Amino acid sequence: MPKTTHLPPSLPRLMVEEAVRAALLEDLGRAGDITTNATIAPDMTATAVMASRDQGFVSGLQFAEIAFNLMDSGLRFEAQVKDGDAVKRGDVLARISGNAGAILSAERVALNFLMHMCGIASYTAQFAQQIEHTKAKICDTRKTIPGHRSFEKYAVKCGGGSNHRFGLDDAILIKDNHIAVSGGVAQAVENARAYVGHMVKVEIEVDTLDQLKNALEAKPDAILLDNMSTDQLEQAVAINQKDNSGAVKLEASGNVNIKTVKAIAETGVDYISTSKITMAAPTLDIGLDIELG
Repeated sequence: MPKTTHLPPSLPRLMVEEAVRAALLEDLGRAGDITTNATIAPDMTATAVMASRDQGFVSGLQFAEIAFNLMDSGLRFEAQVKDGDAVKRGDVLARISGNAGAILSAERVALNFLMHMCGIASYTAQFAQQIEHTKAKICDTRKTIPGHRSFEKYAVKCGGGSNHRFGLDDAILIKDNHIAVSGGVAQAVENARAYVGHMVKVEIEVDTLDQLKNALEAKPDAILLDNMSTDQLEQAVAINQKDNSGAVKLEASGNVNIKTVKAIAETGVDYISTSKITMAAPTLDIGLDIELG
């Protein structure tokens, strides 16, 4: 069965602008860009090209555009691709024209956001490509840079991944310590159902097949299979199918990397969550050069 294609990801400009403005102020420090001010006349103009120096996937163009626009609203930013697009070495992502000093002063902040987010999108795409022949979806986690979670999760979507919960407030994930304190799997799920409304999903974490059977009886929306071997995951899928007709979604987590994700997906789980796509993604090499002539 083909997987549903995501709609193009998007972020409200207000969220992006606040973060980019803070980054520019951090870089400008107490006296502004003294190198540019000392070497370039205020009225000089230029055209710059942002190009990829490697293959990957695009994410964060809006961040780059806003960085240049906040430095000088007269700068013209012309995107040549869009977020979610695949690019190869040498492909032009955007052209920026206008005041030369403003372009150079905004360059680093624009590239920092773009390289980081393109890196996450590109690494996510590698994971997604490994499992595209299965029904499983690759998901992120809450292991993100503080203050940048929404941006990193946006980049995951640009790379073809899916988002797990955004924080502690949008979904319930009952972990081993919650189970221990609340008095057991069934009690924890019952407590969760009584606390939240019908729109909030309830997931519970298990690390043994016996716990899985107890969890299935409690009927959560999803069960996280923590650090299980592929053999255990296959058994878990079979148990879920036999006891519950596969109604409860199963999520594999732990020991997930680019080398193991294919075998994990082939066990039949619905989701695979990993911090690797946000915490271990290398940046995509992108450069900005002034066009001459």
